[in-house]
Amino acid sequence: IIEMKARSFSHVGITVQNFNEFVRFYWDVFGCPLVGVSDTPSERVRTFFGVDAPMPSCKIGWIRIPGGAVLEIFEFQPQQPLVQGPWNRVGLTHFSLNIRGAWKWHDYLKAKGVTIVSEPAKSPNGGQWFFFVKDCDGNLIEMMDLGYMHYVLQWLGPLGGWIFRRGMYRQYYDEPA
Repeated sequence: IIEMKARSFSHVGITVQNFNEFVRFYWDVFGCPLVGVSDTPSERVRTFFGVDAPMPSCKIGWIRIPGGAVLEIFEFQPQQPLVQGPWNRVGLTHFSLNIRGAWKWHDYLKAKGVTIVSEPAKSPNGGQWFFFVKDCDGNLIEMMDLGYMHYVLQWLGPLGGWIFRRGMYRQYYDEPA
């Protein structure tokens, strides 16, 4: 049996309202550069993405987050409005950026005019701090200061995963009864 496993987190896809505004927001606020742009032919937008319109269009871009992850952004024409679901609905609810200094980031983002959803709070389990903001399209972003756990996860994460998979988290890997 060949064991297959993912190499790393690659990207998250986000449909945006205004391509240029979104690119500027992530550059101005987080220092994340646009590293690629592509225009999709109408026929592919119609067939692959399922946009039923006479001449649909889709601009695709890639914004690189420090550390290697990417936001893949799509601007479709025609557009449909954002529909945000409640936290307890199955599906994606937010993405997270790893930061250092939650209160400094909070003050910086507030000064930049970013919508702050919650004040920094300490996690119940330790030295991690987090808070939530919204980007220019209303997407929810968790700003996460892992504290010393950043280094533990970075260097000992693979070992911890191996240990936990065989120990205290074994029940999640076992076949259902």
